[in-house]
Amino acid sequence: MSAPPVRKGPLTDVRLIELGQLIAGPFCGQLMADMGADVIKVEPPNQGDPMRVWGRGDYPLWWTVCSRNKRCVTANLREAEGQDLVRQLIASADMVLENFRPGTMERWGLGYEDLRKINRRIIMIRVSGYGQTGPYARRAGYASIGEAMGGMRYLCGEPDRRPSRAGLSIGDSLAATFACTGALAALHHRERTGEGQVIDASIFESVLTVMEATIPEYVVSNYIRERSGATLPNVAPSNIYDCSDGIFLIAANQDTVFARLCGTIGLPELAEDERFKTHTARGANMAVLDGIINEWTKTRTMAEVDALMQEAGVPAGKIFRAPEMLEDPHYKAREAIIDMPTEEWPDLKMQNVFPKMSKTQGEVRWPGNPTLGAHNQEVYGGELGLSDGELVRLKQDSII
Repeated sequence: MSAPPVRKGPLTDVRLIELGQLIAGPFCGQLMADMGADVIKVEPPNQGDPMRVWGRGDYPLWWTVCSRNKRCVTANLREAEGQDLVRQLIASADMVLENFRPGTMERWGLGYEDLRKINRRIIMIRVSGYGQTGPYARRAGYASIGEAMGGMRYLCGEPDRRPSRAGLSIGDSLAATFACTGALAALHHRERTGEGQVIDASIFESVLTVMEATIPEYVVSNYIRERSGATLPNVAPSNIYDCSDGIFLIAANQDTVFARLCGTIGLPELAEDERFKTHTARGANMAVLDGIINEWTKTRTMAEVDALMQEAGVPAGKIFRAPEMLEDPHYKAREAIIDMPTEEWPDLKMQNVFPKMSKTQGEVRWPGNPTLGAHNQEVYGGELGLSDGELVRLKQDSII
């Protein structure tokens, strides 16, 4: 067996034990692993993380992304021996990550107070629907519920229809990202003080955090934002317009940019028209303005509109899907998508590590391993010192 790729990035001296499943916890682990952390993912034996079978298309490929760079082991956390294996891993770790319903870890003897007795420096990252405290804490909580409670779901979709969803589990990803931010801040604190702490990241509060001024707008002006579809109220022009061969996004809502747009479409007088002269006026007359722009775009191809907008310095662009991403020269120049071939998928590609760092850039070392417990021997045998016989026995007893 060849040696594993050397870890690169700013977190190569950090070990994280990931106990979560699905997205909210594992995406945090993915971010850490992408930045070089040694992430040991613990899954239940015989079934694994449900993400192994999630995805769309002909094959479930989400796992190859969310578990990349992680070493995967199995442990039955409902059994004392499985819990003890995890305690041994946590004893020498920097962080432990979980996204079970609050109270579950304590029931298994793996709560923060239990873990800090064996590792006072441990940073415990806890991701949940509603947080570890409060009257809703022990409710089951998925991303869609957190997005609704945090206010995002109400604003998604067309105004004449029921609230929609983003098409992605954005609440989970936000919670995982904020959890990662908190954990890195806690790591800095530990470097100064030597003490660990708990990161309590809820999905609903992660959504709430990105809800702009919706709360103060209501408190001060009794204003409640409503669904606005493809546009933002009072921000114009900023919309999707028809071209002869597709649709195209133009965002020219700032005064000087709008003036450049007017010149480009051959109607420089619009910049001085009282209906469109100011930001407020354009917002009030959005429908009329969008109609004028659409009459111009629909007689041209997307490529023609794009060239003219770029020449004029007007923000504009195509609506990207996977095919456009794979062919786009800027994606290629930025290496935003990388080749990650596997034995089963020799042409596999996926998004690269982000953000980019000038000194300590992380990298994708391997995609998610399809084999459940692929690193049991390496971790339990090589690092905890369990014998082959012990590993066979633990597997037979469904502990690993």
